[in-house]
Amino acid sequence: MKVKICGITNSEDAAYCESLGADALGFIFYNRSKRYVQPEVAAEIIKHLSPFTIKVGVFVNETSDSINNISTLLHLNAAQIHDEENVIDRKSIIVPVIRSFRVKDNFDFSILNNLDNNYFILDSYSQNEFGGTGKSFNWELIPESIKKKTILAGGISSTNIDYICRKIRPAAVDLSSSLEAQPGTKDKEKVKEFFYKFNKYRSN
Repeated sequence: MKVKICGITNSEDAAYCESLGADALGFIFYNRSKRYVQPEVAAEIIKHLSPFTIKVGVFVNETSDSINNISTLLHLNAAQIHDEENVIDRKSIIVPVIRSFRVKDNFDFSILNNLDNNYFILDSYSQNEFGGTGKSFNWELIPESIKKKTILAGGISSTNIDYICRKIRPAAVDLSSSLEAQPGTKDKEKVKEFFYKFNKYRSN
């Protein structure tokens, strides 16, 4: 199982998460987000990261041209897109696309069988926010057949990572607000505690 830490806004947090074992770091380019980071700032952060750390740009209802421009500027490895209205021309995006879906109780999981990418993010539904809510959905609803393609997000922390590793077993987990001191700033103790618990499973 892999770990993505999202909402990175500064070099100190990026380096710390990377040093403890983050496989991927997420940079949010949605300017209405509390964790928005300017592309120029993200570029400076990325310059100091290991080439083996996956850099993911997060985009909400953005044009493919804008996604491609930022991906090129920052040498992103993937674009995470929130495109529930299907307005983005995903085939024209020059980096691998990871689609993000907000899950309600009546969510139709069958739509995930026909995606043009092997992996997708499942997050909790919020009417006002695209991720970073700190709330989870009912993970037991996820069909067994798609768990190995699922990047699980929403309300994940050191308090439930044991359960996720033992019972849900997704392809990856995606954390943001649960590791923060405040929006956009990580809490080192929370990050350390999470990786202490998670890395016990990674080593098995």
